[in-house]
Amino acid sequence: MILMSGWRRLAGGAAIVSLCVPSTALANGASDALRARAAAAIYNLDRDEAIALYRQAIAADPSDAAAYRGLATGLWLSITFRRGNMTIDDYLGGYKRPNEAPPPAPRDVVAAFNSAVDQASNLARKRIDANARDVDAHFQLGAAFGLRASYAATVENSLRASFSAARQAYQEHQRVLDLDPRRKDAGLIVGTYRYVVSVLALPLRVAAYLAGFGGGKEEGVRMVEEAAAYGGDNQEDARFALVLLYNREHRYDDALKQLATLRAKFTRNRLLWVESGATSLRAGRPADADRFITEGLMRFASDTRPRMFGEDAIAYYKRGAARAALGRTADAEQDLRKAIGLEGRNWVHGRAHLELGELALRAGNHAAARKEFGQAATLCDADNDGASADEARMLERGAR
Repeated sequence: MILMSGWRRLAGGAAIVSLCVPSTALANGASDALRARAAAAIYNLDRDEAIALYRQAIAADPSDAAAYRGLATGLWLSITFRRGNMTIDDYLGGYKRPNEAPPPAPRDVVAAFNSAVDQASNLARKRIDANARDVDAHFQLGAAFGLRASYAATVENSLRASFSAARQAYQEHQRVLDLDPRRKDAGLIVGTYRYVVSVLALPLRVAAYLAGFGGGKEEGVRMVEEAAAYGGDNQEDARFALVLLYNREHRYDDALKQLATLRAKFTRNRLLWVESGATSLRAGRPADADRFITEGLMRFASDTRPRMFGEDAIAYYKRGAARAALGRTADAEQDLRKAIGLEGRNWVHGRAHLELGELALRAGNHAAARKEFGQAATLCDADNDGASADEARMLERGAR
């Protein structure tokens, strides 16, 4: 199928919305309260606490599909967290799949994830069998398919499985909107897929339409905005999705407004300070980027919770790039070298070498610049960061 060659971008772009912990009218009060606490824990990067709370919610109400899906979400994020692919950069240019295979997901986590998603799906299907017009049941089923799609794309690297599940997620949430147009929370998945389909090349876009997806960039963004304003339990997911979409559309002020809201609400989420700095850097505001990241590093200096793989390397690379743009050469070089010395993704180390090469070039040290650019190209190629690798090779040729 022609669409499969372009599906990686679609799956990666939609993965960020898949937390999706919607309301369940049939859940009891104890399960509702436990899920609310668990969702806040996930957004604050307290995954182990969230997983434990979702298990308690399941015990309180074994018929609560959202509790099973919340558990699956926590398990999925425990895998992506270890792999270091939870940043906006991972999705701005399409889904990056490293050339080297990532470490395998723990078997017990994979089994628990599949069991939880299956339980969520089965509970929703039973409700639909009993009442084909049960709006919330269609919502639950679509959200489970959406989670399955993102897991298949980001953990299993199975584009075919991801495509199939995503199509079902889209159709179920479109069904929700057909049954009850007031359910703006269903627009999160539908709107995100509409947006990403709209930016595919024309042949892939036509194939997506034939496969059952809708398109429309402006319509897609509007639907996600309405989900963020709706006040449902997936409101925060919509805000995270808007940070990505606004960055893609160069609407940096709008992205920063969403990030400010998220920082105020989830004060333990270290990545929000890094993302605020990264967005400021894309907006051409290096002083703001420096301020956000420095504040984050200071705020969480004593935080002993596990870091995302390569998290500190990203922070120091971003701050180093900001300081290079500000002309603070010594400080920039210190941060960039620190980033390279920390564990991290190849694209992060590669871009840090690229920044160091540019600093060397400005200083007139062409030999050092060529060395840095060569390392940058190799590392970025290893993580499918082709744009940065091409830039490094172009600069290396110019430094000869």
